[in-house]
Amino acid sequence: MNKSIQLQDLGNKDYKETWEYQEELFKGIVDLKIRNRREELNLETPNYFLFVEHPHVYTLGKSGDLSNLLLSEKQLEAKGATFYKINRGGDITYHGPGQIVGYPILDLDNFFTDIHKYLRLLEESIILTLQEYGLECGRSEGETGVWLGSGTPFARKICALGVRASRWVTMHGFALNVNADLGYFDNIIPCGIRGKAVTSLQVELGVEKVNEEEVKEKILKHFSTLFDADFSTSAI
Repeated sequence: MNKSIQLQDLGNKDYKETWEYQEELFKGIVDLKIRNRREELNLETPNYFLFVEHPHVYTLGKSGDLSNLLLSEKQLEAKGATFYKINRGGDITYHGPGQIVGYPILDLDNFFTDIHKYLRLLEESIILTLQEYGLECGRSEGETGVWLGSGTPFARKICALGVRASRWVTMHGFALNVNADLGYFDNIIPCGIRGKAVTSLQVELGVEKVNEEEVKEKILKHFSTLFDADFSTSAI
């Protein structure tokens, strides 16, 4: 089992380009697994972890409801935003500057074959990161992602999750609001959940700006521990 993960920070990159790149890496792992089975080989499958920041974009999961997007095509254009229907789970969400997006593309055969556990550990890596900033956060029953004030009238979501898996290979991942412009969430019903607010690390800490590189380092530290994995930086 290969528990080494190749880390790539893509910087600010178009959503569609990043999606296509994810698909390329994902297909490479799946194809290698098929070859291993067909030819009775035992070739090592790679794992990847992509950090990226997207220009303003709304994405709708395969089971999502288009009515949760509250903008017309012209209004999207006026806001400098794009829209994509994609093949992850979950409903609608927003990505944009000031948000840390993480896409683990893992062969879970290298770790554990349990999608529920995978989602919970993804959440846990964010929860432990936010706790380092003194925030009380956790899960909300029946809803993926990471929340503050769960179970209270002041519940607010700080991190969204949506993944796809096939042959135990994962893609897509999480989006953590760090310094994001939360006004863009007013144009959707986030994750299809009415009456729930969104927040960011910047808002919760009451600071002008949070060091995003520091947040990434903390996420990787906790992810590495939870998945018993090692990270190496790979060329793009």
